[in-house]
This record gives sequence, structure tokens and C-alpha cells, in this order.
Amino acid sequence: MRKLTVQLGERSYPILIGSGLLAQAPQFFEQYGLTKKSPLMIITDENVAPKYLAALEQTLRSAGYAVVSAVVPAGETSKSLAVYQDMMTAAIEGKLDRSSAILALGGGVVGDLAGFVAATYMRGVKFVQIPTTILAHDSSVGGKVAVNHPLAKNMIGAFHQPELVLYDVDTLQSLPPRDVSAGLSEMLKHGLIRDEAFAHWCEEHAEALLALDPDTLGYGLERGCSIKAEIVSNDERENGERALLNLGHTIGHAIEAIAGYGEFLHGEAISIGMAGSALLGEKLGAPAGLYDETVRMLRALRLPVTLPEHLGTDALMEAMMHDKKFREGHMVFIVPDRIGAARIVKDVPVTAVREVIELLRKGE
Repeated sequence: MRKLTVQLGERSYPILIGSGLLAQAPQFFEQYGLTKKSPLMIITDENVAPKYLAALEQTLRSAGYAVVSAVVPAGETSKSLAVYQDMMTAAIEGKLDRSSAILALGGGVVGDLAGFVAATYMRGVKFVQIPTTILAHDSSVGGKVAVNHPLAKNMIGAFHQPELVLYDVDTLQSLPPRDVSAGLSEMLKHGLIRDEAFAHWCEEHAEALLALDPDTLGYGLERGCSIKAEIVSNDERENGERALLNLGHTIGHAIEAIAGYGEFLHGEAISIGMAGSALLGEKLGAPAGLYDETVRMLRALRLPVTLPEHLGTDALMEAMMHDKKFREGHMVFIVPDRIGAARIVKDVPVTAVREVIELLRKGE
């Protein structure tokens, strides 16, 4: 088992990565302070529930925990106020109290939704992230939880750190190839913003990662999580360097909003966004070749790097204006200076962004 710690003083918590961890969940829950006197609530989705929910329920009940469960539709549409209200109803009917905990069993959507329920139920209860996708190695760490508004992604949310992240890599073996690639997008992102050697490692080991080789994947998840944990430990509430983790997300979130949270997986939209950020970097002074190198890495992981024609430039620009990183009339972008080093640029010209969008559509 690999263990990392997100260092946040009294709110520090471990990230446990390994095989067979779901079966050991009760001992970890006891170790990290989840009481058996109050019910636990598992929130999962329709894809994950048939594979892992019954076994986790049985394991916990056998250890003396009271468990209630709620299953939501799979996909980004579950990050809505309507589904959030359904989860609140389930928590109240399940008689959860202030000592209860919410368990997020699933990918990033489930983690964000369950975490927001935990952050707001009785003004905040404990929760545990139990990711079952590669993509969730990013979203399960750092305590950013949210639901979407029809006009903007993650606009309604909170900072609420988990008690622990329990990452059983056995759950990744059933992922479809497209979901594997989408998850590796965020893994590569961590290298692009902070660790050039790791970015190149992702490219060099692309085939092993795509094949879900246990040792290769284990190292990649550990290194990706450790980069994020380090940044979150330095800047929990995104007042500075934590914003670097949003590389590719300004364009990516706009793509998701315009495409209706369904045409692109999150990691696919972020991949296109990272290609766009590299183009923007070159426009703002980064060395020539940064875009080509970034695109080569993304393509090695079988990720998209171009915009389809039907996503109009005007619509994407309008969506970016609703992004949380749009401030005081200026566009804020995370821009790479080179592979492994990025910076926050708070006054990006709108004309430059529009040019990048047009070039992304042409694949130039």
C-alpha cells in the first residue's frame, strides 16, 4: 500500500493507494475516527453500484457500522441542485446525525456531489473519498466539492476536506478505455504544471498506463496525488498557487457547458483545454514547440486536442465569461511557460483567447 498525507494541520488526512483496500475499509474507518454509533451514508452511481456497493455495505455492517445508501444517475447531470436535494432527503430519512459520515463511492461526479452534501448537512459532517476512476485521483484530493449551475460548472460549492482518501486500484480494472484515457489527462496535467520528468514519464509509459498495468498505474497515481497534495497543503483555499491545478480548465469547462455535460468526458475537455493553454503560452512568450510537445503527450494517451466545428467560438467565449476565473473584466488563465512549469496570468487579452479557440478548431 502507498500512503501520502495532505498536510493541513489539524485537518491533515491520508491518501491510501493499493489493492484490496475496500475489503479493509472498516479498519481504516476505525483508525481515522469514524464512529459506529451513527449511521454512515454511501453515495454512489448506477454504474458503480452493481460492482461494489453490496460488498462494501456487507463489509461495513459485518464490522458493526449502520449503513444507508443512495444511488444517483451516472454522469455530470447528477451534479445538480435537484439531485443534491434528493441526497439531503435520503440523509434525513436515514437519520444521519452530526457524528455521521458520507462515503463517496465513485468517480469525480459522485465525489463532488457527496462532498457538497457532507459540507452542508447539519452545517458539515465527515466524509470519505473512495474513488473508483483514474480521473478521481485528482478530484478526490483537496476538498473542493460542488454542484453545477446550468450557466457554469462548479459554481455552487465549498471547501470541505475528507477524513481520508481510500483508493482501491482494483476498481480501475473495469473502466472502459475512454474513461482510462480521460483519467490520465489529469495525471499528465500534474506533470505539465509542476514536474517535467513526470510529464515525460507519462508519455513514455502511455501504453502501460492505458493497459492499466498495476505497478505503472500505482506509481502514476502516487506521483499525481503527491503533486496535488503538495500544492493543496501550501494553498488550501486557492488564494495563490492552487489555481495552477486549473490548467486547461477555463476552456475545458466552457466546452463541457456548451456541449451539455455529455459529449465530452471531463478529462477529454481538459485535454483540449491544455492544448489551448499551450497555444496561449506560445502567444505570451513561451518557447516555440511547447504546443507541439504538449499535443504529442496528449495524443500518446489517446486524448482529443481539437475542437469540433459545432462548438461555436462566440458560445465558448460567453461560457468562459461565467467561469470563476473571470475577474474584473479580465480573463484569468493558467499558462505554461514550458513543460513542468506554469503560471497564473490575470489579464489575458480576449482577442488572444479568441485566436486560440479558432486555432484549436483547425488543429494548428
